[in-house]
Amino acid sequence: MSAKNTQDPLDFEVQTMAFRRLLVAVDEDDSTSSIRAFNYAVTLAQSYHVPLAVVTILETSDLNIYDSLSPDVLANRREEVLAKVKRYAQKAKDFGVVEVSSLIGEGKPGKVIVNQVVPEWRPDLLIVGSETKEKGRLFIGSQASYMAQNAPCSVIVVRASDQYKA
Repeated sequence: MSAKNTQDPLDFEVQTMAFRRLLVAVDEDDSTSSIRAFNYAVTLAQSYHVPLAVVTILETSDLNIYDSLSPDVLANRREEVLAKVKRYAQKAKDFGVVEVSSLIGEGKPGKVIVNQVVPEWRPDLLIVGSETKEKGRLFIGSQASYMAQNAPCSVIVVRASDQYKA
């Protein structure tokens, strides 16, 4: 045993950890994992009595070239996405979350959330869903993985199903 490091690394007091601002990312397609992530976020926000922001990203790369160049089509899609986020926000308020914000962005979800939304909203915790499967094997989806690796705050990834539920 080395004489250099005589302090026990587990010699510390456990401290309560609380989050002050939460951000939940929901997929504009209302995937199962987004709904589960939202439910988790709303439960935490209501329990901690903290502000919650709900964000979704309009994936402009999903639009065909003609739609992406049409101001009317883009305006309609933005309105649809904003209406969906506002429905999520109302559900959070109905559940008992006092302060809820609705946020939207455009582009690649992971990059927009990490580079634009998180710096503006400044959450302590980002909650995202993931339900990617490949040949029976579960792994974190590319957007959730990007956020978990690059967000400057803590990130919780909520799976689409309870695979190991008792």
